[in-house]
Amino acid sequence: MRTRIPGRNFLFVPGPSNVPDRVQRAMVVAMEDHRSSKFPELSTSVLKDLKKVFKTEKGQVFIFPSSGTGAWEAALTNTLSPGDKILSARFGQFSHLWIDMAQRLGFDVEVVDVEWGEGIPLDRFEQILKADKGHKIKGVLACQNETSTGVTSDIAGVRQALDAAKHPALLYVDTVSSMVSIDFRMDAWGVDLAVSGSQKGFMLPAGLSFLGVSQKALAAMPGATSKRCYFDLGDMIKSNATGYFPYTPALPMLYGLRESLNIIEEEGLENIFHRHTYLAEGVRAAVTEGWKLRLCAKAPKWNSDTVSAIVVPEGINAAHVIDVAFRRYNLALGAGLSKVAGKVFRIGHLGDLNELMLMGAIAGAEMAMLDVGIKVRSGSGVGAASDYWRAHDPIPKRKVSKEEQFYESHSTGSIQG
Repeated sequence: MRTRIPGRNFLFVPGPSNVPDRVQRAMVVAMEDHRSSKFPELSTSVLKDLKKVFKTEKGQVFIFPSSGTGAWEAALTNTLSPGDKILSARFGQFSHLWIDMAQRLGFDVEVVDVEWGEGIPLDRFEQILKADKGHKIKGVLACQNETSTGVTSDIAGVRQALDAAKHPALLYVDTVSSMVSIDFRMDAWGVDLAVSGSQKGFMLPAGLSFLGVSQKALAAMPGATSKRCYFDLGDMIKSNATGYFPYTPALPMLYGLRESLNIIEEEGLENIFHRHTYLAEGVRAAVTEGWKLRLCAKAPKWNSDTVSAIVVPEGINAAHVIDVAFRRYNLALGAGLSKVAGKVFRIGHLGDLNELMLMGAIAGAEMAMLDVGIKVRSGSGVGAASDYWRAHDPIPKRKVSKEEQFYESHSTGSIQG
């Protein structure tokens, strides 16, 4: 009996994502003095290039040694006071957790509950904001990509709702599982605080959080009376001005971030967005056309390009699919969380990946489903994904010339001297 499965683990949870070899090598560095005169070369370069990724010229981006949850807290406590009113929709586990944090920090959250599988209800938000004549609502929370259900919401639409209501509330956006994967425009969409993390589209291990802050949000800081210390942006602003941090930074992670930003620059953000859509469409073809199953997302407009949550048939526990995939095929799939626990499994398709890597995830999920009794046709998911990707190949086709054919046919012989 095998005690260990040979080969590499296939990591297809929606974060942490695969870390490219280049980034791993960049993080293998000797420790150095983070107070030296040389250190600002690294820190200022990553802070400057993060602004390009957030698509902001006017805002400022901060780096904390934490998960994205830390940036959630920093966003709220630096700009709001206890008792301030917040508007938020709850349509998945991560939107729920941000609401829970806000409530535990002492804010008054007006929660709009939405069926899991849908996104932010723009019409309802606009109605609530227009009705708030006294502008008691100080902030609007929005998860761009709800990782637990595979749903993406329209952040530009949230800004339009605020503008239609002529409402001055700050717009807070969670981009943890969308940044560098799904289009995000901080300045163009009027986002005031944008939260992200290192372990998904940035292709790094977990451990860094990023917070984009608009000038409007920075101006709100002096009036915010929430207690804060570790996540105080005032301390960050003072230290970052000279290229340093108020406490010891995660040095290897910063070197990894530098290399990740290099990779992002080389491919180009728009190309990255297109690649994620293209790969996600292949996965969706596998689910709906191949396996004849459905996604948790209730309509195509909600489909996420970074994660697909697949609903298993009635009577099947999705946790069994995940367990078999891991134990038998060395494939890590995402579990259903909270309301959808046992009802869905998730395939993460973000970060450093291509068609053949995703083929492994689709094939492994397919075999695991068959093993637990889900009646899908063997090879159907792989076939549907293959058909989609081959029909939508982003690389231009070219014919091989006769000269190239001749060279190839004669290049296999031995060289004689």
